[in-house]
Amino acid sequence: MNLLVLDGVTRSFDGFKAINGLTLTVDPGELRAIIGPNGAGKTTMMDIVTGKTRPDGGIVRFDGHDMSKTDEAGSARLGIGRKFQKPTVFETHTVEDNLLLSLRDNRSVFGTLFSKTDHAARIAELLALIRLEDRRLDLAADLSHGQKQWLEIGMLLAQDPKLLLVDEPAAGMTDEETARTAALLRDLAGDHAVIVVEHDMEFVRALDCKVTVLHQGSVLAEGPLDTVSANEQVIEVYLGR
Repeated sequence: MNLLVLDGVTRSFDGFKAINGLTLTVDPGELRAIIGPNGAGKTTMMDIVTGKTRPDGGIVRFDGHDMSKTDEAGSARLGIGRKFQKPTVFETHTVEDNLLLSLRDNRSVFGTLFSKTDHAARIAELLALIRLEDRRLDLAADLSHGQKQWLEIGMLLAQDPKLLLVDEPAAGMTDEETARTAALLRDLAGDHAVIVVEHDMEFVRALDCKVTVLHQGSVLAEGPLDTVSANEQVIEVYLGR
C-alpha cells in the first residue's frame, strides 16, 4: 500500500492554480526527489501534505488517513516530519539536549532533561546516524551550517516519523557536507520515507532515487534522473539546455 497518495489535487491562490491536478504516490521507506522550476508548486505541495494548506479539491491520503482536514499538528502526530531550508535548532542547548528535547515519548522540557539515562541508547543511535557523536556536548550554536542541518534532521528523527519532507538540504553547504548529507538521506530510506525538494542536480544524482518533475502544479515527468533529464519537455521548462 502507498504511504502517501495525492490524486487530482488542486489549490488556487487569487485565481492562480499553484497545484493543478497533481497526482503522485510515495511508498513506505521510499526516497524521492522533487525538482522543478520556481513556481512549479513544490512548496505548496509540501504545505498540503503537512496540513499547512488545505487543497481545493482532490484526494490526499497518508498512511490510510484522509488528510484534507488535518492541520500541521495533526500531520505531525500521524508521522509526518518537515525540515525547512533554514535550520531551526535550540542554539543555547547542547547537541545532545536538542535531541532529548525532541524525543517523541517525552515532550516535557524538564521531564526530558532529567531522564537522560532512560534515553541514552536512542540518543547514541541518533548521534551516530547524523554523524555528530564527537559534538554531542557542544552547543548547537557552535556547529557549522551543515552540522545544524544534520542536527535538525536528527531532531525530526527523534519523533520517529514515517515520512520526512526535506527542503533544499544542500543549500549553503560545503562539497563535503553535501556529500555527507546525500549519504545520510540514503541511509534514512527504508526506515522512513523521505521526500527531498532540491535544485542542485548533482545532489539529486547523489541521492540515486526516483525523481518527480513538477511544472505548473502537476507532474511533468517521473523516473530515474537520467530519464527525466533527457525528457525534451523537462529540458525546455527547467534544465534549459
